[in-house]
Amino acid sequence: MTPRRSTNQQFNLFVPYVSDLPLRDQRETMERPFFSLAKRRRLKPIEYVSPNGEVFVKVLPNQQFGMATIWDADILIWAASTVNTLRKQGKNDLPRTLHFQPYDLLKTIGRPTGGHQYHLLREALGRLQATTIVTNIRAQKGKKHRQFSWIESWADHVDDETQQSKGMTLTLSEWFYEGILMDGGLLSIDSMYFTITGGRERWLYRVARKHAGGAGEGGFAISLPTLFEKSGAEGTYRRFKFEMQAIVRSNTLPSFDLSLELTAGKEPLLRMCRRVADRLEQKAMRSNRSSRPQKEPSPPQALPLFPSATPVLSDETVARVRRDFPRWDVYAIKADFDSWLARDSERQPEDYQAAFYGFARQWDARNRYA
Repeated sequence: MTPRRSTNQQFNLFVPYVSDLPLRDQRETMERPFFSLAKRRRLKPIEYVSPNGEVFVKVLPNQQFGMATIWDADILIWAASTVNTLRKQGKNDLPRTLHFQPYDLLKTIGRPTGGHQYHLLREALGRLQATTIVTNIRAQKGKKHRQFSWIESWADHVDDETQQSKGMTLTLSEWFYEGILMDGGLLSIDSMYFTITGGRERWLYRVARKHAGGAGEGGFAISLPTLFEKSGAEGTYRRFKFEMQAIVRSNTLPSFDLSLELTAGKEPLLRMCRRVADRLEQKAMRSNRSSRPQKEPSPPQALPLFPSATPVLSDETVARVRRDFPRWDVYAIKADFDSWLARDSERQPEDYQAAFYGFARQWDARNRYA
């Protein structure tokens, strides 16, 4: 009798969880109006044309799901950062489909990891897939535009017995994936970005990072009416201007100072400058890199997608822990277990699965009355 082939082979392809993942944002999505800036469901399309008429962006919401929000875009930042990290590690054949644990993604983007957050994650993935974008940015030669959704598909693999997630997959759109891989397609961002609560503040940080990040002491200035058009924000310009003035007064964006400047015209300019401390740190990093002796580059090596220090849990171990300790997220326990192992090289167990189960039992004993 031929043994039945496992249906969970894709879970051997999980992207590794990297604490302090170097965060990268896709440059072309940082300035123009690709996302709703409000948390409420948006059904009004965004239609933007650049002042010179050369670039257009149209974002069409789904009537059921609404439009992808700037908070949903955190998932795309995680995806871009993950693919970029794999590229830096020298991995060949960078994946467009990512297999991941919801816990790992939520931890990276600074979200809680409770059951409600898993529900919100699924809703965000639904909006990213359902929102349609039409633009001539990077349209191939001979074509007027490209049409796509942020992600091509996604899936949540749920255990039939426990109804808990065993892992998720998402496939990036070809347009977004190409933007990650192209030269200069990514910009580093501050991890404090995920702590920004307001939609307009989040969008404004991305604009500042793109234009003022390397602009020197003078920074970057833009008129408020032009900024309003680029935001795609619902509501009136008057309301937008009032909110920008409040954001400038608080001046709490990570890494950047904001100020308003009067001009000969009627409307002020918003100036964005990288803070002095950030500029000095950036200058020191460039100096250190240039002073290092140049080494002969070594050929890229194909690396395993999952470090040997953090093996994948077997289906049997996951089922056993969920059966015996049903209150807890098995992958939250795993993250603590792997962190505990990493702190001491002598802790590496001969039987990872058995050691993990013992750790989970102690976890339950410590936290059952919490």
